[in-house]
Amino acid sequence: MLKSITFPPSLVFVFFFFFFFFFFFFFFFYPAAAARYNVVSYGAKANGKTDSTGAFLKAWAMACGSVGPAEIYMPPGRYLLNQAVRFGGKCNNNRTMIRIDGTLLAPSDYRVLGSSERWITFQGVNGVFVYGGTLDGQGSSLWSCKAAGKSCPVGARSLSFVNSRNIVISGLSSINSQLFHITIGGCHNVHVRGVTLTAPGDSPNTDGIHVESSRRVAIVSSSMRTGDDCISIGPATRNVWIENIACGPGHGISIGSLGWSLNEAGVQNVTVKTVTFTGTQNGLRIKTWGRPSKGFVKGVLYQNAIMKNVENPIIIDQNYCPHNKDCPGQASGVKISNVRYKHIQGTSATQVTVKFDCSSKNPCTGIALEDVKLSYNETKRPNHLVLIVLQFACLELHNLDYLQNVSSSCGTFGKTAAELLWRAEK
Repeated sequence: MLKSITFPPSLVFVFFFFFFFFFFFFFFFYPAAAARYNVVSYGAKANGKTDSTGAFLKAWAMACGSVGPAEIYMPPGRYLLNQAVRFGGKCNNNRTMIRIDGTLLAPSDYRVLGSSERWITFQGVNGVFVYGGTLDGQGSSLWSCKAAGKSCPVGARSLSFVNSRNIVISGLSSINSQLFHITIGGCHNVHVRGVTLTAPGDSPNTDGIHVESSRRVAIVSSSMRTGDDCISIGPATRNVWIENIACGPGHGISIGSLGWSLNEAGVQNVTVKTVTFTGTQNGLRIKTWGRPSKGFVKGVLYQNAIMKNVENPIIIDQNYCPHNKDCPGQASGVKISNVRYKHIQGTSATQVTVKFDCSSKNPCTGIALEDVKLSYNETKRPNHLVLIVLQFACLELHNLDYLQNVSSSCGTFGKTAAELLWRAEK
């Protein structure tokens, strides 16, 4: 029997203390006397037609130059940012709030942003708090272009933080992003709270939040309805806390895809708890390319998740190879270890409720399931059927009383995936 996977109480306490202190320090103790820079004073027009990019950049320059705490204020209205805009540079203070009471509009013509990759970017900043408001990426025309099979640009991410630290995003809504709604790359100490991210379920690559090459990131109390992953975690990321998330439609919460590069850094210390998936393609997913890699995933806790008609509630896919290009016939080098699934319940849209398709080169180890109660959502059948697919996985199974004849299992279940079928309770 494998040893239980636990996270030291001291680490959990420190993690919670840091993030809650950081958030409430910003929110409740932000000085009322902070210098305020209203974008309208610098020429912004709230008519949704006049490009206000220059006004926002001027307000940022003033706030950045302030020696004390500063606030950039956007009054109610619709403001067009008709080009890719970057806020950065070394500021004279590390407490700048951007308070949005209106809506920021991307250009409706997707060719304007073209292949700029990002619409609104904060790069190299420290101590920025984005509060409230709505970002409208107006991505529908780009999605239509892609759906028609035309030659289209990749599109732009709506909001990106790059190589930044001590960031808070609170109460923000993002709709119809061309690509990802929010990306966090190369950042330390980021707290995302109370965001609402929305795009149609068939909109391509409209991930909610993507985190990569970052440390100490918390994403809490948020709702995401997207055409791709609600939250995705990329390489070189550690110490991530995700809690109280409503996801669906979308592709679930994913670690990966990982392992595209040989010398790719790994992912570790990720907690996902108190999440609800509704009608999603996946629930809790780890996916890696079927390619050689020195990457890894370790120290992951999934706890208190509810599945509502989810196609793949629990899945590890280490043979990810879309279109069979650049990877067929190869084994993933990514090592997955110490992953716990605890108190996971609900319904699956397919008979395969749990699928561990691990690497034949680096089998999954230390995978623990405790109190996992998933049933096939087929009301016409007298009994629910639960199908667990195992390949190259070493498992602990605890408190799975709804399954018959289950204790523990470890090892490789044949050269191909062995299907273990148990009849569950009515």
